Amino acid sequence: MKQILKSVLVLLLFPTASFAQDLKGTDAIPFDPNVKKGILKNGLTYYIRKNAKPENKVDLRLVINAGSILETEEQQGLAHFMEHMCFNGTKRFPKNQLVDYLQSIGIKFGQHLNAYTSFDETVYFLPIPSDNPEKLEKGFQIIEDWAFNANLTPEEIDKERGVVLEEYRLGLGADKRMEDKYIPKMMHNSQYANRLPIGKKEILENFKYDKVISFYKDWYRPNLMSVIVVGDIDVAAMEKKIKDHFENYQNPKNEKPRKTFEVPNHKETFVAIESDKEAAQTQIQLLYKDYGVRKVKKTINDLKEAVVEGLFSTMLNNRLNELTNSPTPPFTYGFSYHGGTFARDKEGFQSVAMVDEKKQLEALKVLVSENERVKKFGFTAGEFERAKSEILSRSESQFKDKDKTNSENFVWECQSNFLEQSPMPGYEWEYVNIQKMLTSIKLEQVNGFIKDFIKDDNRVVVITAPEKEGLIKVTEKEVLAAITVNTNDLKPYEDKAVAKSLLRNSVNAGTVIKKETNDKIGATTLTLSNGAKVTYKKTDFKNDEVLLEAVSFGGTNLYTNEEMKKTQFANSGLTEAGFSGLNQNDIDKFMAGKIASVTPYISNTTEGFRGSTTPKDLEYAFQMLNAYFTDLNFDAAAFEGYKQKQSNFTENMMSQPNFYFQQEFYTYLNKENPRWNGIVPTVEKWATTDYQLAYNKYKERFANAGDFEFFFVGNVDDTVMEDFAKKYIASLPSNGTKEITKDLGYRFLKGDIKKVVNKGKDPKSNVTIMIYGDATYDPTESYLLKAAGDILNIKLTEVIREKESGVYTINSRGSMNKVPYGSFNFNISFPCGPENTERLITATLGELDKIIANGPTQIDLDKFKQAELLEYKKQMKENKYWMSNFTRSYTNASNPAEILEMEAKINSVTVTQVQDVAKKYLANEKTIGVLMPE
Repeated sequence: MKQILKSVLVLLLFPTASFAQDLKGTDAIPFDPNVKKGILKNGLTYYIRKNAKPENKVDLRLVINAGSILETEEQQGLAHFMEHMCFNGTKRFPKNQLVDYLQSIGIKFGQHLNAYTSFDETVYFLPIPSDNPEKLEKGFQIIEDWAFNANLTPEEIDKERGVVLEEYRLGLGADKRMEDKYIPKMMHNSQYANRLPIGKKEILENFKYDKVISFYKDWYRPNLMSVIVVGDIDVAAMEKKIKDHFENYQNPKNEKPRKTFEVPNHKETFVAIESDKEAAQTQIQLLYKDYGVRKVKKTINDLKEAVVEGLFSTMLNNRLNELTNSPTPPFTYGFSYHGGTFARDKEGFQSVAMVDEKKQLEALKVLVSENERVKKFGFTAGEFERAKSEILSRSESQFKDKDKTNSENFVWECQSNFLEQSPMPGYEWEYVNIQKMLTSIKLEQVNGFIKDFIKDDNRVVVITAPEKEGLIKVTEKEVLAAITVNTNDLKPYEDKAVAKSLLRNSVNAGTVIKKETNDKIGATTLTLSNGAKVTYKKTDFKNDEVLLEAVSFGGTNLYTNEEMKKTQFANSGLTEAGFSGLNQNDIDKFMAGKIASVTPYISNTTEGFRGSTTPKDLEYAFQMLNAYFTDLNFDAAAFEGYKQKQSNFTENMMSQPNFYFQQEFYTYLNKENPRWNGIVPTVEKWATTDYQLAYNKYKERFANAGDFEFFFVGNVDDTVMEDFAKKYIASLPSNGTKEITKDLGYRFLKGDIKKVVNKGKDPKSNVTIMIYGDATYDPTESYLLKAAGDILNIKLTEVIREKESGVYTINSRGSMNKVPYGSFNFNISFPCGPENTERLITATLGELDKIIANGPTQIDLDKFKQAELLEYKKQMKENKYWMSNFTRSYTNASNPAEILEMEAKINSVTVTQVQDVAKKYLANEKTIGVLMPE
C-alpha cells in the first residue's frame, strides 16, 4: 500500500480519454500482471518478475512467516539465532563454504548477503549474477538449503553463540534499558512485550541444542514460506527452478498452528517516563492504538481510504515542519502518522518528536494541540492543494521511472503482499484507473480522517530522556495534564500567501565562450563569460533524475584559527535563514509539487553545492544555486532556532560511551592542532560561535563563481542546459582569481600510540586501529591500499568473527588523499567484550602482518576482484557514480575518462602489488584507541 501511495497519485497529471471500466467501491484491487504468483501443492507461495535493472542480476529472497513471536519461553532469541545458523553451513555448503563460495563470485557478506529477524518474520536476501547458469543454480541451492537443510550440529551452534552474544552486546545501552521498561506499556498484555527478537542473554548462553532444532522444524515449513525472484531472468525458467527445488518438501504431519497474537485494548492511558544517565536525547511518543486489527486493503474503497490517509499525513506533517522552522522551535523534529506498531496486526495514530529536555511537557502539548486543531478546524484549501501537488509530483517521478526501477523495490512489494496482503496492482492499472478516483476526494473527507484516531482510552505516552543533575523528571500527573487540551483555546491554522518566485533580484544572463565535448565519456563542458565551468553528462539511467554538484578549492583552511573556531558549528545553520527574502516555510510552500533540492557546504578544503532535481524542475535548482550565491538571508532569530534544535540533539552526546570515546580519542590525537574544536558543539562552544562572522565568511567563499566548476548528471537536454547555465550561472559575480588548497601543516600525533578511554556501565568495548602518515599521492597505490583493506576485511570476518567468535562485525579500509596534502590512511575497527580486547587486537594485527609478510592469498584477491567487478558494472549505470567520478577528478586533477579503464585496473591487481603496498605503508607505527567500561 505504501508503494501505491508513492506512485499512483501521479495519474491526475496524465488525463486519459476514457477508462477501461467504471470503478466501483466494492471492486477488488487487481494483481500486477507483470508478476507471476503461484502456490505449490505444499503451500509455498512464489513470486517471479522480470526486471532488467540492474542488468545480469537477480534478487532471490526467502521469506519465512515466522519470527520471535512464535518462540516458547525456552526459545527466546532462537528465531534470530536460527537466522545466523543458516549462514554457518548447510547440506550442500558445509561450515564456511557458503560464505566462501558467495564471496568467490563477488557477493559481499553483510553488504549483499544478509538477513533479518523480526517479531513476525525472518527474511533472507541473496543477490546473484543471472548471466551464468551455474551461479544461478547455486543460488537456488542456497535458498533451498536455508529453508530445509541447515546444519544444526552442536559444534556449529556453540561456535555461533559467541557471535550472537556479541550482537546482543552491541544492542546494550541506554536505549535498550529504557525500551525494556516502556514496551510492556506500549504492548500491554501482549506477547510482543515479551518476545524481543534479540532474546535473553541467559538463554542464548545456555539453551539446549534441541530448542533451536525444534524451532527450525516447526516453523521453517513450505506453507509458511515464500520464494521471491526478481531480476534479469526468464520467468518460465525460474518457475521451473522453484518447483524443482521446493515442490517435494512436505509440511510436518502434526504442524503447530501459526497463531497471531493480539494487542488487547485498554481503558487506561499508560504513561512511561524513562530516563538514563547515558541517554543522549529527549524523545516523546504519543500512541493512540486502533481498537481493531489492521484492515487488509482489498477493494477500491480501501485504496481510496489509503490515499486520503496519505493526504492527511502530508498536511499535518507540513504544519509540524513549519513549527520546526520557527525561531522558537518546540522540537528538533516532529511528525505524525497512522501506521504499524511492533505488532503486525495492530496499528495506531502516532506522534513522535525530539525535544528540548527542559521543555518536555510544552512539546507534548504542542503535538496534542496540533492534532486537536486539525480535529476541530480541519485543513485549509491551500494546504489541500499543496498536499495533492506534493504527492502527485513524487508519484509522477516514480511513474516516469517505472521501467528504471531497481529489482529490490519490486521484491519488497512482493514480500509485503505475502506477509501483509498489501495490494500490488501494478503501474499500468494505477495509471488507467486511479486518476478518476483521486479527482473525487474532497477536503471534507480528509478533515474527517482524524476523528476516529483521537481518543481518551487505548492511549500510551512514552518519554525517554537523560538522567542528570538539575534536570527534574516530569511526573505522570503532569503528562496527563499536558495531553488534556482545552480546544476552546485553539485557533484555526492561518495559511499565508505563497511566494511568486524563488528570486527577487533580476538576472542578467551571461554567455558561453567555449563549448567542448568529451566523446569518450559523453560529457560536455561549457566555459562561461564569468569564468565558471559547467560540465554535464546526459544519461538514460533514470528518466526523472538530475544530480548536481559544484565545487571550488578554498574552504575553512583559508580562515584564521580564531575564525575557524567561531564559525565551525555555524556554517551548517546558515541556510536556516532562507534566501531572496523568503524564510524556510516560504520556500517549502513555493516548492510544493516541485522536486528540487540544493544545499551549500563549506569543508576544510572546498566550498560548493550538492543537489538533485528532475528534468521538469531543473530550472528551480538553477534558481536556488543563483540565490544561494547572491542573496542568502541574514536572520539572527532563525539561527537561534537552529542552535536550539542542534542543542536538543547534541547537548548530551557525551553521555554516550561510543561518542565520548570518539571525542576523547581524536582530541588526544589533535593535541598539537590549535584548530581542533571538538566533534560537536557544547554550550561553551555555542557561546563563542559568531553567526555574523560565519555569514560574512560564507559571502566571501561564494563571491567568485568563476572559481567554481558545476557538474550535472542525468536526463538533461543540451539546449536547456546551455540556456540555464547562461542565465543563472554566467550571471553570477566573479573576480577572475583562482584559489588553491592550503596545507596548514597540522597532523595527528605520530608514533606507536595507545589511548584507553573509560566510559559506560555496560560490558562493551570498542577498538580502533589506525595507520596514517604523509605520502606522495599515487592513484595506483591508493587503489592497492583499498584492495588491502577489503582483502583484510574478508580475512578478519573469517578469522575474528567466524573462528574466534569474538565479534559481530569488523571493518577495515585503506585509502590515500591528495588534498590538502598527500597522505595515506588505514583503519580497522570492531566492537567486542572488554575481556577480549587485547586478544582480538593481537589476532587482528596478526592477520595484517600475514599480508605484509606473504601478501594475500590468490583466493582472497580473486574474491576482492569479483566483488569490485560486480560493483563497477552496476555503478557504471548509476548517476551518483558518474557524479562522484567528476568531483573526484576535479579534486585530484585527474582525467574523468579514467573511469573507463577501471575494469582493466581491477583485473591487473596482483598478490605482489598488494603485498608491496602493505609493506610500504602498513608496517608503520600504529595508533590504537580502546573504549573500556568504567
